Amino acid sequence: MFAFAARRLMISIPVLLVASFMVFVMITTSGDPLQALRVTNPPTPPETIALEAHRLHLDMPWYERYFNWFGGLLRGDLGPSVNVRENINEEVWSRFFVTLRLVLLAMVLALIMAIVSGVVSAVRQYSKVDYSMTFLGFLFLAMPSFWLAILLKEAGIFLNQVDGDSDSRIFFTYGDRSAFLEDPTAWNRFTDVAGHMILPTLALALITFASWSRFQRSSMLEVLGSDYIRLARAKGLRWRKVLTKHALRTALIPLTTVSALDFAGILGGAVITETIFGWHGMGQYLTDSINTRDAYALMAWLLLAGSIVVIVNLIADLLYGVLDPRIRHD
Repeated sequence: MFAFAARRLMISIPVLLVASFMVFVMITTSGDPLQALRVTNPPTPPETIALEAHRLHLDMPWYERYFNWFGGLLRGDLGPSVNVRENINEEVWSRFFVTLRLVLLAMVLALIMAIVSGVVSAVRQYSKVDYSMTFLGFLFLAMPSFWLAILLKEAGIFLNQVDGDSDSRIFFTYGDRSAFLEDPTAWNRFTDVAGHMILPTLALALITFASWSRFQRSSMLEVLGSDYIRLARAKGLRWRKVLTKHALRTALIPLTTVSALDFAGILGGAVITETIFGWHGMGQYLTDSINTRDAYALMAWLLLAGSIVVIVNLIADLLYGVLDPRIRHD
């Protein structure tokens, strides 16, 4: 298994490098990051513009800039930012953990809801419960992610105003944490962060749950109709044991594949969710970097996001052997 993981990681490295090269070329040829500086009134002195161009390596050919960035990457330097006061290394890592907790919690919540609803729908096929789960699944599938996030935000604002007390907060609708706490104990900081996570996590999880529950239902129905399940029932095994130990374990394999492949989409959904709820995470950092044409910040975002996607897919491959003993990674 270790050899398999090492082999997969080695294959992923050139893929990330090729992707970074292609994105770097597109970014560097898309516009001038110093355009805002060139059109100021009064005009910015040419010497200042030349210094900024040198700091951002804009006085180099694009291919030299890429290899200069790659050399800095090997030393742990992600390059200079268009914003003079911003350190890309510090900014990326601080925002990364904000987004990571949102994405991971949304994935865990979506997986739990998808597994439970998928199994219940399959076991009670064509029942009222199955039809209700199917209706909810298609309802959330039909909703654009930004629209659901806006609906949840508006609902949170409405519920906060129900009791008429402007100081009370049932749901936090903006930011990833409060700017000021009267009593900043560890517990109060934890509850403050948790309160800010409720609505964004729901917005991201419900859209994801909708498609995953359909996959889990189909997979569970296929497994329940297989010969080895009928054999287990014929041998007199209890239905609950057949369902949880034999059927569910096998039925989770397709969902494992889908969830790993959807991780990049969830990360993209986090960009929209963070923008709507005003989170200072990787999503907001991406949109700000695009607006300012900050090539090195965009490269840092791509490299980190791509690495996480590779790791998640590797974990999914390793889980196959745990879920199905017939699958082994030699």
